Amino acid sequence: MIKNTNDGTNVTPYLRVDMNYGGCNDLPDFSSGPKGEDREKHEAIKQAGFQGIQDGDPTLCKELGLELTAHARMNAVGELDELLPKWKDDGYNCATLHVGWGMEDDDEVNRLVEYVLNSSVKFDLPIYIETHRATITQDMWRTVALTKRFPEVRFNGDFSHWYTGQEMVYGGVENKWEFIQPVFDRVRFMHGRIGNPGSIQVDAGNGENQSYVDHFKEMWTRAFQGFLNSAETGDYICFAVELLQADIFYARTFKNANGREQEEGDRWQQALLYKRLAEECWKKAMERSKYQDAR
Repeated sequence: MIKNTNDGTNVTPYLRVDMNYGGCNDLPDFSSGPKGEDREKHEAIKQAGFQGIQDGDPTLCKELGLELTAHARMNAVGELDELLPKWKDDGYNCATLHVGWGMEDDDEVNRLVEYVLNSSVKFDLPIYIETHRATITQDMWRTVALTKRFPEVRFNGDFSHWYTGQEMVYGGVENKWEFIQPVFDRVRFMHGRIGNPGSIQVDAGNGENQSYVDHFKEMWTRAFQGFLNSAETGDYICFAVELLQADIFYARTFKNANGREQEEGDRWQQALLYKRLAEECWKKAMERSKYQDAR
């Protein structure tokens, strides 16, 4: 569990909204977001009200008072041994991981998860296994089974991979929510991305009047509730907006009036929308929790 870093002055568990630095990668010309050097991007993220950056520059984050989180891929036991001391020295709060390729048997999965959990304790750094395609958590059934073998595991919930990849609406999305409740209960970090049943990242418009947007808001709220059910004084959950660029096949592109391919929307403005939506979901989760009178 992440603890408050502000001298314990914030006694109520709280939400921290960050941005994954990839959200500033290759913003299209029409975007209102920053397109310059690292300093300009870090300053713009700070001015927009985000509290931290995943994969940000440690020096700039420290200078600007931004929190810092890491991410990596880990395919074998031992691969964190060099990264973790560096993350600790550079002031990272926590890390999220893509673990394995998804072709491992249960014994291999167990060894990988045990290594992650032991490394987290050894270096006193929270490490969250991400729900992601092409990893050991690529499907809902296997991930829920993992929580039974390792109740102490904690996740970075990137639900777009399941929503689209496993077409959660097919057969009733509410049934899927009930099934993955053990995952919601263990989410301590989230990647903010909205997909629809056919595409993993789509422009959410103004965040209204779309069933898939409502589905993500409900999943985010359920994950916040899962955190609050066991949160202690000073704990927080991090929601990091992660809207990635077109050249890695996340942002969709369409032909404009001139016949040129361009991203369907402004990822920077969408990031600001996501921040507001996450804060609304947090408010709803707080109203459902034991902390409702502490808002």
